[in-house]
Amino acid sequence: MNTLLNAGFTDPAPLLADLELSESSADLFSTLIDVLAHGVIVVGERGQLVHANQAARAELNRRRVLEKVGDEVHALTPADGKTLHMALNKAVAGKRSLINVSSGGLSLMLAVVPLKPEIGAREIRIALLFSRAEVCESGMFGFFARSYGLTQTEEQVLIILCKGLSTPEIALQMKVAVSTVRSHVRSLCAKTGSSGVRELVNRVAVLPPVAPLHLVQIH
Repeated sequence: MNTLLNAGFTDPAPLLADLELSESSADLFSTLIDVLAHGVIVVGERGQLVHANQAARAELNRRRVLEKVGDEVHALTPADGKTLHMALNKAVAGKRSLINVSSGGLSLMLAVVPLKPEIGAREIRIALLFSRAEVCESGMFGFFARSYGLTQTEEQVLIILCKGLSTPEIALQMKVAVSTVRSHVRSLCAKTGSSGVRELVNRVAVLPPVAPLHLVQIH
């Protein structure tokens, strides 16, 4: 339970000082972590898997940049494997690392963070915190579009805007006139109360990191 709580960036102790967590509370926190769009993995000093949330398990199953071999988490390439090993060693020494693992044109940023040792634990636990999924993959994106009454085409334009493409590039990708894209952008800004594209994209960028429903198992 402490492992799951300490995988975050804030110390839960002040909030939980007078609260004795039951097994059902532990299940609740585990379920909460599963809702995150960010992958979260907790490993031992040698990379042995202790816990992985839904997003992390999905990534491990895809075997794109990380995989589970036996009971350990491994990078797919030897170079990334060495980088991950060095980061784990730093974590054992109490130091945080930010590393990038990649394979086949795909990349994933990982924060490697040592966790507060549990009482009586023989070795420390280490959190691997994944970079956020693309905004358009977030479970909140569709909710954002529905909340503001965006049309399917406007939602498509917004997705492409969030990927950093310019208006002419969007027009080329959607095979429409530049003026049509600009019209959609004006409508997007009006519906969301945004002053321009930058504010519109920023609104989407700070959406809560909620995983898509297909990654969340509801029991």
